[in-house]
Amino acid sequence: MRVILGVGAGIAAYKSCELLRLLTEAGHQVRVVPTPDALRFVGEATWAALSGEPVSSGVWDDVQNVPHVRLGQTADLVFVAPATADLLARAAAGRSDDLLTAVLLTARCPVVFAPAMHTEMWQHPATHANVATLRERGAIVLEPATGRLTGADSGPGRLPEPTELFGVAVRVLARGAEGLAADLSGRRVLVSAGGTREELDPVRFIGNWSSGRQGYAIARAAAARGAKVTLVAANVALDDPAGAQVVRVTSALEMREAVIAAAAEADAVVMAAAVADYRPETRSDSKIKKSDAGPPPLRLVQNPDILRELSSNRTRPGQVIVGFGAETGDVLANGRAKLAAKGCDLLVVNQVGGGLAFGTSDNEAVVLAAGGGETRVPRGPKEVLAEVIWDLVASRLD
Repeated sequence: MRVILGVGAGIAAYKSCELLRLLTEAGHQVRVVPTPDALRFVGEATWAALSGEPVSSGVWDDVQNVPHVRLGQTADLVFVAPATADLLARAAAGRSDDLLTAVLLTARCPVVFAPAMHTEMWQHPATHANVATLRERGAIVLEPATGRLTGADSGPGRLPEPTELFGVAVRVLARGAEGLAADLSGRRVLVSAGGTREELDPVRFIGNWSSGRQGYAIARAAAARGAKVTLVAANVALDDPAGAQVVRVTSALEMREAVIAAAAEADAVVMAAAVADYRPETRSDSKIKKSDAGPPPLRLVQNPDILRELSSNRTRPGQVIVGFGAETGDVLANGRAKLAAKGCDLLVVNQVGGGLAFGTSDNEAVVLAAGGGETRVPRGPKEVLAEVIWDLVASRLD
């Protein structure tokens, strides 16, 4: 595939060197197009050596080949990282005062912007308006990560890690030929992931084996399809997906609070988290000591049913809600009963135990629809199941 890697004039440009390496090692032909000021951060020789391609920033370079038109016309993907506030503004205004902005005007392939800037710049109304304009035109503008910025500053505006950006590029390229790369553009989606923990004391908890990998795959897939993603993550040790706003929780009650708040603005909700059905009636403030009398009785109380609550109290017209059912025994019978009880639109049912589903990189599932439909997804990478889920959700949103 032919990829244009656009590089804006930000200190985060150094991260794009790793993104370039990942793209070329995956077999893609990558042409780096930096803005003139981006070369103050990473020089032309570095980009040329890593890509094996010529590097130009001005429209007057190699003029006989008309690069300001040809590069955009022949690309399979234009990926801009970092996309600075200035570059987003010029792209939204349709400027073509350097080679990169000219390429953006001529590109007829998917275009992805990975913003990176200080928090105040990202949160400025002008930047919000420019991002909204680009998204309305079909571009994928990822949400920046939150973390350490230039100097001592910290907050939203950090460029996501190169491995996460590479994952977005791979997913967009895989779907670009179908013309569906940004079929969730303009949509707000909510995804839950991981497994909740219910504390017994400061040391112990009741939990489950969920690693959060499936939920994170779902969040990544949604971001790569243009959605604005909120990810509520319970006890997950994974890198934040590029383009997702991550809210971290521990218990089922914390999960409920975060999910209910985010669902108010969500067009679609995918509850992939493994939420504990019960929690201890009381939590000890001090460690429960071992004694000859044996352990004290453990009394449990039921946690709220978040999925059923979301389904019965939908806050937006046309909101699509997807649940997950990890089952043993008769998976389909249990799944159909759960779908009826929860009231969601789709229920992803999979068998667990014996090394299946939890903590693995693959999954096998059946997606049951409230109207009686059934979509079987054979065992494969969790990313494949994620794409099937969003295909089904997107058709219902339309």
